[in-house]
Amino acid sequence: MPRRHIHVTGAAEAALRAALRALRTRLDVPGEFPPDVLAAAEAAAKAPRLPEQDATDLALFTIDPPTSVDLDQAMHLARREGGGFRVHYAIADVAAFVTPGGALDAEAHRRVTTLYFPDGKVPLHPPLLSEGAASLLPDQVTPALLWRIDLDADGRTEATDVRRALVRSRAKLDYAGVQRRIDAGTAEEPLALLKDIGLLREALERERGGISLNVPEQEVVEREGAYSIEYRAPLPADGWNAQISLLTGMAAADLMTAAGTGILRTLPTAPDGAVARLRRTAKALGIDWPHHVPYSEVIRSLDPSRPAHAAFLQECTTLLRGAGYTVFEHGEVPEPAVHAAVAAAYTHCTAPLRRLVDRYAGELCLAAAAGEEPPAWTREALAALPQEMADGTRRANTAERECVDLVEAAVLEDRVGELFDARVVDIKDNEPTVGTVQLEDPAIVARIEGDGSLPLGERIRVRLTQADPGSAKVLFAPV
Repeated sequence: MPRRHIHVTGAAEAALRAALRALRTRLDVPGEFPPDVLAAAEAAAKAPRLPEQDATDLALFTIDPPTSVDLDQAMHLARREGGGFRVHYAIADVAAFVTPGGALDAEAHRRVTTLYFPDGKVPLHPPLLSEGAASLLPDQVTPALLWRIDLDADGRTEATDVRRALVRSRAKLDYAGVQRRIDAGTAEEPLALLKDIGLLREALERERGGISLNVPEQEVVEREGAYSIEYRAPLPADGWNAQISLLTGMAAADLMTAAGTGILRTLPTAPDGAVARLRRTAKALGIDWPHHVPYSEVIRSLDPSRPAHAAFLQECTTLLRGAGYTVFEHGEVPEPAVHAAVAAAYTHCTAPLRRLVDRYAGELCLAAAAGEEPPAWTREALAALPQEMADGTRRANTAERECVDLVEAAVLEDRVGELFDARVVDIKDNEPTVGTVQLEDPAIVARIEGDGSLPLGERIRVRLTQADPGSAKVLFAPV
């Protein structure tokens, strides 16, 4: 996608900050951590519950955005004697620091997820833990849930184990740096294998009918106190890294279903009407989609750097709505119990520093792997978790979208009346004069209202008619 860095300065920046404060109030976003929670975090950081196993000799590494310090996962990849691969995946052991029923636990249930804003984040746990003692920071000995997943030469799972262990990451890597090393052939084997395993897992994803949407991300970027909106096309390394997380989430789901107690991340199959609507959008955007080809194959053929393809990938996200969490006990696994996009049973378990449910999934998997009953505190909380997560996810999604809307309005505030090149990416079914346009420059997606039917999929000139950071409203009209 065409990109240009546009910064919010002066009065616009002040209006943006005021609007962000108002948004936090409206969404009832938690503020500072209460004193008793901070005291509990300080005590836990000094004396976590440490496991017996020491795996600090394992040369783990993390892959995250450069500025991230709340590091949930670290990995080590190796070839197995006789063929295949061994994946070690360490997940931050939040339960080593959080006492069930204590102040930290209660606050985590109130917050549910970490919320991200342009001017900072509202963490699930106090930074002393999430960015310090519980984070898998390099050269820090940290308690973790250490997964060991053995794969055959085709990347299929052969054996899974998970147990508590002390770990120590050796390096904090970022996606761009990982991509450069792998492309240049300078990556050592534990990192170079990320591509080999990632490609094998992507092939298996295609085989089972799963999809991974490589949608260009619309990022809010702060530089020197000012904000801008940019598109970031995912790198292949993003996808390979995501495949390791997906692998672990699928292994966790298999462990829990075999044990008869667990919580799954589920997504129903998209209804025929939604797929038919997506086909109309594909036609309008010039995307070749033969009737005998499933949409998962069409998605894999697209290039997210092309505007029409990026617009279509964004529309494909409508097929992923309706995801939720499904609890089961006593071996009564509901049907269907799969995530339609993953095309397999799957659960969230790899981000406990930022998502409440992952701590519980981790405990259930530990018990399942050991052939033991889950701790009472996990079973007692299971029934309420799906609704808690639904409420927290809804708040996180609203905060993310409205933050982008606010920044878009601030970026464009002084450009009302100007003309822009855009593409119509969506039209209301019952109101063809109203829809959504994706600007080519700057990287903005916004509402458009016209006097006549909008030309879905076409590249048009639009005029900015409204941009108000106070109300987060941006509106265009066709020229």
